[in-house]
Amino acid sequence: MKTRFSILIMGLAIFAFFGSAKPTFMTEDTTLVINKIKIEITGVSTVGKYNCSNTFSKKDTVFLNSNKKNNFNTEINMSDFDCGNKIMTKDLQGTVKVKKFPNSTVTITDVKQFGKNYKCNLTFLITNKTLKYKDFILYSSDNKIQGSLNLNFSDIELEPPVKMAGLIKVRDEIVVNFSLYKN
Repeated sequence: MKTRFSILIMGLAIFAFFGSAKPTFMTEDTTLVINKIKIEITGVSTVGKYNCSNTFSKKDTVFLNSNKKNNFNTEINMSDFDCGNKIMTKDLQGTVKVKKFPNSTVTITDVKQFGKNYKCNLTFLITNKTLKYKDFILYSSDNKIQGSLNLNFSDIELEPPVKMAGLIKVRDEIVVNFSLYKN
C-alpha cells in the first residue's frame, strides 16, 4: 500500500511538473531563401511526350509566419525555354505567342508552412490570361519546393500545335511544373 501511495505521489508530482510547462512559440521569422527556378512544360503529342524547360537564377527571400515580405514574384522569359530540339522549341514559342507576349509572370503570395510543405496563393500570367489558384500546395524536398499545374491550352485560349497536315497533333492537356531551389 505504501508503494502504491509513493507511486501515486511521484506520478502527481511528474504530472504537475510537466503539465505546468508552457509551450514555446517561434518568435523569429522563418525564411525561405530561393536561389534558382526551373519551370517545365510537359505534354503528349501523337509522336510521343515532350518536355520544355527554362532554368534561371533568381535570389529572393520569403518570410514565413510574418508581416514582412511574404511573396515571391518572377518574370519568365518565354524565349528561353528549350524543348530539346529546335523545331519543338520554335513550335512552343509560336504557340505561346512569344513575339506578342515575351514574358510570363509567376507570383506566389501568402506563403505559409503547411506541415513540412507550404501553402500559398499562386497567380500565373501567360500570354494575356491570368490564372489564380488559392491554397496551392508547394511540396518540400531537401533542396527545393515544387508544385504542378494541370492545364489545357484552351484554358489560356491557345490552340495546341498541329503539324504535317494533322499527322502530328499535340494534346490539349499540359503540365506546368515549378521548382524553386532553396539555399
